[in-house]
Amino acid sequence: MAASSNRIMLGPLVAAIDQGTSSTRFLVFNAKTAELLSHHQVEIQQSFPKEGWVEEDPKEILQSVYECMDRTCEKLTQLNIDISNIKAIGVTNQRETTLVWDKETGEPLYNAIVIIVKCVQMLIFTCTVWLDLRTQSTVERLINKTPGRNKNHLKHKTGLPISTYFSAVKLRWLMDNVDEVHKAVLSHRAMFGTIDSWLIWCLTGGKKGGVHCTDVTNASRTMLFNIHTMDWDPDLCKYFDIPMEILPKVRSSSEIYGLMKSGALTGVPISGCLGDQSAALVGQMCLFSFSLLSDLMSDHGLLTTVAYKLGRDKPACYALEGSVAIAGAVVRWLKDNLGIIQTSTELEKLAASVGTSYGCYFVPAFSGLYAPYWEPSARGIICGLTQFTNKSHLAFAALEAVCFQTREILDAMNQDSGIPLNQLQVDGGMTSNRLLMQLQADILCIPVVKPSMPETTALGAAMAAGAAEGVSVWSLSPEDLTEVTSEKFEPQINPEESEFRYARWKKAVQRSMNWETTEPIMNGNGFIFSSVPLGFYILGSMLMLIGAKYIAGQFPL
Repeated sequence: MAASSNRIMLGPLVAAIDQGTSSTRFLVFNAKTAELLSHHQVEIQQSFPKEGWVEEDPKEILQSVYECMDRTCEKLTQLNIDISNIKAIGVTNQRETTLVWDKETGEPLYNAIVIIVKCVQMLIFTCTVWLDLRTQSTVERLINKTPGRNKNHLKHKTGLPISTYFSAVKLRWLMDNVDEVHKAVLSHRAMFGTIDSWLIWCLTGGKKGGVHCTDVTNASRTMLFNIHTMDWDPDLCKYFDIPMEILPKVRSSSEIYGLMKSGALTGVPISGCLGDQSAALVGQMCLFSFSLLSDLMSDHGLLTTVAYKLGRDKPACYALEGSVAIAGAVVRWLKDNLGIIQTSTELEKLAASVGTSYGCYFVPAFSGLYAPYWEPSARGIICGLTQFTNKSHLAFAALEAVCFQTREILDAMNQDSGIPLNQLQVDGGMTSNRLLMQLQADILCIPVVKPSMPETTALGAAMAAGAAEGVSVWSLSPEDLTEVTSEKFEPQINPEESEFRYARWKKAVQRSMNWETTEPIMNGNGFIFSSVPLGFYILGSMLMLIGAKYIAGQFPL
């Protein structure tokens, strides 16, 4: 009792599970100040058993959550902070990642190792990750049965094109190709979900009464969700031939879904759920008190999505979102494939040592080009090489490639809206790269603003959880929100230099096209293959902000 009485009382605390493609984190915030008090991170292993296939182990993901929770609680106790003050937990997750599990056994149903590598007999349960391209033939078949082979046939309901990117086609592939999934669906034992659904179900009891739900932001990325009615759509489910009984119940992004059933935080409500891009919006205090969904459809490859719905009785906020090649994949390629850096942090130092690409341009179209091109035949190229080009120039070109792709998305936004952007807010792990931030400002010719606290994605999930009815320890009223301190990067080169470099990049992009012989879809922008940025949320969350304000008619930024 004496030890307990000496613990620091900080008022209500709110935690967040941040489950991404490369790691899981558990973070605890002070609900009154938004201060990050402690966190723990565990890396997640991905497997690539076949070209275009990416898999993760759902059990490993779940175990990583428990480990992060335990270690964070231990750290708080060492800091003399009472963990009983944690009043709620929010969940934010990689979107579109798809899995199916058996509600009677609690086991995932898909064993990718057995199917893909027949010589390996050890059973490893896996889920289909949003990077995965195995559903390409499924998408082609679905598009072929639309009038005029129109990939945008469902966009009026979903805001999305028919694509390998979204969960419905992955679920269709699982049902068509995995006997365990097919049998479980027929015997009414199957449960489908994205990562948020899997975690909430397991954490609230699993096969012993776990809550099978998702939130509107994750549901809106499945292609089974009607963004007008804000629920699963029977016609969409019929189109994909997916039984509605296997789908999770759709809830708002901020309400009590259930209680933790085990561990140090047993009894704490899970009361917030947002896809990672949406959570970053909330964490950057990009909150709106209105709802407006027009029939706006981008002519430049942007997606209409649900940004968030912060309460059962609150209106939904919608957004336009841009998608490009994964920034984190560029860093991993330089590290793992070329070996020119040992850690991602070395990239900035290497690029800064030369301060120029020396005319070298890197187009990281590893599996096609995304917005605004949506060109599946493109492949990555490095051009402009001379005998003087070295690894430092290549590192600089890789960072510039991230910035050029951002510019292309913002140009598409400006063309759709007719309103130029005068400032860009960014977040995510790559914002710690100061050279990248300066390059981004130079290429865009506008200031780039990054928050001093980079964990805005987890913060957004915590805010949603703390604001839920029945918890109410975190006010989302504008007058109560903590001001986000930030750092601004101003352009340091003249616009003519920026335009010259951008024009050379566009030339390199054109040369990257038509390498593959994949037959393009002639209607519209072609296939979408994959694409939210990994750790660098400029191209997801903050472009969603622009889109949200565009749809709502509120300018300037």
